[in-house]
Amino acid sequence: MKLVYILALLAFLLLMSCTNKPTLQKYFVEKSEDKDFVSLDVSPSILNIDPKKMTGEQQTALKSFEKINILAFKINSQNAAKYEAESSKVTTLLKDKNYQELMKIGSGKDMASISFVGDENHINEFVLFGKKKENGFAVFRILGKDMNPNTILNMVSLLKNSNINAEQFKPLEGLLK
Repeated sequence: MKLVYILALLAFLLLMSCTNKPTLQKYFVEKSEDKDFVSLDVSPSILNIDPKKMTGEQQTALKSFEKINILAFKINSQNAAKYEAESSKVTTLLKDKNYQELMKIGSGKDMASISFVGDENHINEFVLFGKKKENGFAVFRILGKDMNPNTILNMVSLLKNSNINAEQFKPLEGLLK
């Protein structure tokens, strides 16, 4: 009898822990097949940098970086209403208590924001969200382990010295003018 009670309690707790709450990750998965969106996943290998040419801080930054998920909505004359709705959804998702906003530039039709998940010294996700009424919007999820603002600065310095194949970003062309 105790075993049945324990199993029922475990099943209840398992069901309660599963939530249908919308998340940015679910949004990415849901929209990746939508024709109005462009979806890209970028791994650290895209940087094409010789580890021997990196500083110790750059190597640490690269080790903490797992991948970047990019989701972009290209606006056109047929999907303007959908643009407003989807942009609003992303804005709402980023207002979740898990996301802490670091910076916001502009508002309304043209804006950009940087948010993160975690605390200042142990960041697991940076989110860059930018939109421009004439082009559309893009959301960049930079995923890693124990990142911090210095990690991101070191990643930027790595990007400057990298040999990135720009062809991989061709689907985003025209969006970020």
